Amino acid sequence: MSVSKEKQFKVAVLAGDGIGPEVMVEALRVLAAVAVKFSIPYQLREERVGGSAIDVDGVALPDQTLQTCKESDAILFGSVGGPKWESLPPNQQPERAALLALRKTFALYANLRPAVCLPELTHASPVRESIVQGGFDVIFVRELTGGLYFGEPKYMKHESGEWFAVDTMIYWESEIERIAHVAFQTAMKRNRHVTSIDKANVLQNGILWRQTVDRVAHEYPEVKLRHLYVDNAAMQLIRNPKGFDVILAENLFGDILSDELAMIAGSLGMLPSASLGISKGNGRYFGMYEPSGGTAPDIAGLGIANPIAQVLSAAMMLRYSAGREDAASAIEAAVQRVIRSGLRTKDIHTEGTQLVGTTEMGKAISGAL
Repeated sequence: MSVSKEKQFKVAVLAGDGIGPEVMVEALRVLAAVAVKFSIPYQLREERVGGSAIDVDGVALPDQTLQTCKESDAILFGSVGGPKWESLPPNQQPERAALLALRKTFALYANLRPAVCLPELTHASPVRESIVQGGFDVIFVRELTGGLYFGEPKYMKHESGEWFAVDTMIYWESEIERIAHVAFQTAMKRNRHVTSIDKANVLQNGILWRQTVDRVAHEYPEVKLRHLYVDNAAMQLIRNPKGFDVILAENLFGDILSDELAMIAGSLGMLPSASLGISKGNGRYFGMYEPSGGTAPDIAGLGIANPIAQVLSAAMMLRYSAGREDAASAIEAAVQRVIRSGLRTKDIHTEGTQLVGTTEMGKAISGAL
C-alpha cells in the first residue's frame, strides 16, 4: 500500500532489557498482522534504552533514542533494569534515568492500567477462586507526574550524628483535575463507577484530592463516585475485586495498589499499561505503552516469557494514540480466543491446558486475527 510518510503512524520501539526483546518481537508480529488486516500504515524505529543502552552508549536514555521518541506518535516500551546495573548511582540506573525521564520529558501524567482476570484464568489468582469466580475487569487511572516521586525538595542529609531523608509530596489542583477527568471519561465508556483513593484523614494532599475530585464529579452526573482511604482500599481489593470499575489514585497509592490488583488478577504477564500525555484531540494522545511486569532476568533468553502483556500494550497504543478502536479490539479478542483454545505460557499453565513458549503464543495470537 502506497502511503505518504506524513500519514504513517510512527512508533518508537524500545525493547529494553531482560525479557523485553523477546516479548517485543511477538508484539511486533501481532502489530504487523493487524496493520495488514485493517490497512494501518505504520513506521517502526527501534532504539536502545535502559541497561542495554548503558552498555553500548554509556547512558540509559541516549540522545538518539530520545530524538526518535520526539519524532514519533507513540512509544512501545518493553522493560528496563536488572541486577547488572543495580550498583550504579540511583540517578543513573535504568528505571530512573530512562523510564522516569521519559515520563517527565513527555508529561505522561495519566497511567491507565487494566487489570483483567479472564474467566479461564481465575485459577492463577492467589486469592480464593470463589472471590474471582467468573473473572473481573478493572482499570486503574494513576496520576503519574506529581506527588512524592517528583516533588522538591528531595534529598538526604547527615546532621547531629545521623542521616535523615526528605521527600516532598506536592499536588496542584490542576493536576488533580486533569487526572480526574481522565478517570470519569474512562468510566463513561465502561460501567460508570469511579472509586477515588486518598488519605484525607491524615494528609493535606488527601483533603485537596477529595475536594477536587468531588468538584469534577459534578460534570459527570451519570457516574457514581465513592471515596476510599488507601488502607481500606487495599483490603477491599482483596475482599471483592469485582466490586470495582475505575480506580482513581495519586502516584504513590496508584503504584502500590495497581501492583496489588495485578497480582490478584493472576499474572503480570497478562497486564498492559498506557502512560498518556496531553490530548491531541479526536481521542488521541501521545503515549508510552508497556507491560506491567519487569525484566524478569531469571527467565530472560529461555523463550518461556508470556508476551501477552506486551501484545495488549500494542493494542492500547492503537486505541489511544492511533485512534483505531477496531484494531485494538481485534487484538484483545484474538488474545481471548487463544486463551479459550487452551494455550498457556508457563506463568498461567495448569493441568489440562497446552504449555507453549513465547514464540508459539505470539504466533497463535497473530493467527487468531
